[in-house]
Amino acid sequence: MTIRNTPCKIGGASGALAALVIATGAFIASAHAQEAPSPDAVARVGDTIITEKDLSEAANDFSDELDRVPGPRRRAVLVDVLVDMELLAEAAREKGLDKTPDFDQRLEFLKTRALRNEYVEKEIVNAVTDDEVKAEYDKQISGFKPEEEVHARHILVTTKEEAEEIIKELDAGKDFAELAKEKSTGPSGPQGGDLGYFPKGRMVPEFDKAVFELEPGEYSKEPVKSEFGWHVIKLEDKRMSSPPPLDDIKEQLRGVLVRQKFNEVMTKLRDDTTIEVYNKANAEPAADGEAGSDEGAAEAGASDDGAPSGADAGQNQ
Repeated sequence: MTIRNTPCKIGGASGALAALVIATGAFIASAHAQEAPSPDAVARVGDTIITEKDLSEAANDFSDELDRVPGPRRRAVLVDVLVDMELLAEAAREKGLDKTPDFDQRLEFLKTRALRNEYVEKEIVNAVTDDEVKAEYDKQISGFKPEEEVHARHILVTTKEEAEEIIKELDAGKDFAELAKEKSTGPSGPQGGDLGYFPKGRMVPEFDKAVFELEPGEYSKEPVKSEFGWHVIKLEDKRMSSPPPLDDIKEQLRGVLVRQKFNEVMTKLRDDTTIEVYNKANAEPAADGEAGSDEGAAEAGASDDGAPSGADAGQNQ
């Protein structure tokens, strides 16, 4: 008799996860047979105990799918999926499906993939230290040159007449941000026309020239025309730029270092190993350059660029 620790079958999300297991052949370490439940036992399926460690492994494997499951239900869904997996695995054993050459080949591939992932995590990703990240940060900001940047708001409208009317309302004491929320057609309107900080050259020329001629607290007394329409601009602040704090970009920098380390490891492994890739037609070694790529670097969780890209808000706000 089969006993489940969950009181009922979880439908919907559980079914989708179970279907994914069947479709993708996702590999989760199977539980060990035990005579009695261990303290970390989650469920028993026949003679097999499913443990908390199995549940943790499943949570990692199905993290993307679990994001679509409400938090309180995730554990029950995972338990149900693991129970179903064990039932299907046992049915496969009874049919002798684990004794075929095809299964052995697939199992070897899954072991190789798991070992690859383990090596990348332990020897590459986790090998990047905080000191290395700090050193990379220091290197990148060593050539930083401060430049003047401004914090501005604007109200974008279709006609010059509309812009002139807004300037009259500002002269009468109306709040700039509230007018922007009410009348601006630009995407920054709901945020009170706020464009944040930006340096010279970021905006279209007409806007750029007008905003850098203002002093903090001033707004343009004449409408400013650009390819996007008519602007009324307010300057909130001027300052000299500074590099982003380490905490803001350390994960991006870590990604750069992980990618570099991955490439270094792969280069050494390739240099130290004889590799031949054969063409199907004549089983001769492939031409130089056909074997190997940088695609694997993506699996190390790295990005191509260590610095965050600046927001180019003003060009179409």
